[in-house]
Amino acid sequence: MGKFITEDFLLSNETAKELYHGVAKDLPIVDYHNHIVAEELLSDKPFDNLTELWLETDHYKWRAMRANGIEESLITGEVSEYDKFLAWAKTIPNMFGNPLYHWTHQELKNYLGIEELLNEQTAPSIWKQAQENLAETRLSPRKIMKMDKIEFLGTTDDPTDDLKSHQALQEEDIGVLVAPTFRPDNGLEIGGNHFVDWVNKLAQVTDQSIQSYDELLMALDNRIDYFSKHGCRSSDHSLSQVFFKMTTKTEVESIFDKRLRGEKLTTEEIAQYKTYTLLTLGEKYAEQNWVMQLHIGARRNNNTRMYEKLGPDSGFDSIEDYHVINYLGHLLDALEEKQNLPKTILYGLNPKDQYTLATMAGNFQSDDFPGKIQLGAAWWFNDHIEGIETQMKVLAQTGLLRHFVGMLTDSRSFLSFSRHEYFRRILCNFLGASVEDGTIPNDRQLLEAYVRDICYKNAKRYFNINDI
Repeated sequence: MGKFITEDFLLSNETAKELYHGVAKDLPIVDYHNHIVAEELLSDKPFDNLTELWLETDHYKWRAMRANGIEESLITGEVSEYDKFLAWAKTIPNMFGNPLYHWTHQELKNYLGIEELLNEQTAPSIWKQAQENLAETRLSPRKIMKMDKIEFLGTTDDPTDDLKSHQALQEEDIGVLVAPTFRPDNGLEIGGNHFVDWVNKLAQVTDQSIQSYDELLMALDNRIDYFSKHGCRSSDHSLSQVFFKMTTKTEVESIFDKRLRGEKLTTEEIAQYKTYTLLTLGEKYAEQNWVMQLHIGARRNNNTRMYEKLGPDSGFDSIEDYHVINYLGHLLDALEEKQNLPKTILYGLNPKDQYTLATMAGNFQSDDFPGKIQLGAAWWFNDHIEGIETQMKVLAQTGLLRHFVGMLTDSRSFLSFSRHEYFRRILCNFLGASVEDGTIPNDRQLLEAYVRDICYKNAKRYFNINDI
């Protein structure tokens, strides 16, 4: 059997091969949105085995294993790491068409030098080879980032996080710029069970009382300033449903007081609070020259029994299905009307929303920055070949592909940096195929500029990243 992940994997024409190998392959990586934990970078503990590398936190893989009928004890239970690996190996051959099949074999090759196909028969040999490789190389988070030429890493952090690990990493100067991302979802979800506890925690970390809405805004301002001092360049919001309900500050003050008293809020009151608070935060982001990232359309924690057993981010989320564009248009317009709209990335989880999001982005572009409002990269259930190609086609057909800020991992796994290679191969193949069918010219200088910009330079400019 020949090798699967070859040098020309996903590159179906000569132009694509020349663009990838000549330009994209060796560009540094700006991974502006991920869920890597800064403490793991600080400790830089070498990885012990493939299960630790692959399976401990990756709910993509957990979801696939459940679909293969693997019992939960072999996914999130207390069995041995080797048994969990064998369960993953049993799942892999059933995954043709799923990007996890590609990523798994990319990662084996790129980080461990293993080019065998993973299955039940090869699993013992691959585990042994991996153990020997890890023992010899002492592969660690920082070594992986050096191998992949990571230049910038944007983590995801709650406003109450102390950011001590970020500060220590910056003082140590590890050769990678690691910056926090401000994710205040807990502060927007006023109807959630943990909202009051979160407000109390925010009061504690800001060393102030939060008994009123004004005090909440002061505390959030405090944390935004604190994050900026630690290198933050963006915020991130997860919006299962986009909301917009104009209101007054007086009304929101009353809603906040009502929630602190433990009273139940109406759907309209929740929307009023969220709208006013997000608009206020958006103005602050614009002042800081931050990027505002909006991840739209995840329906989370659908399986109540498993949520109660395992908690969030355990592989029981799916795509939400509702109309997003009306409320989103009002939200962006309210910020733009006061000239307070920050640079914004719109990620849509539902494929049906790609054209509406792309055309909405076009309504709010500005002469102060090319591509100020972005159609975000193919995200979560869309970061496969078809999803990545579709996102680029939609952007090219309705906007300007040249200004696209490119790929991100959105992952907790350090091996997920290989997704940048996956994206770059698909991008080069997309451009090469367009040259081959005559829909774009074979202008090599211009094509190479597209590749450099989309894979690297645009993100550096967009997130204000200076050379390390």
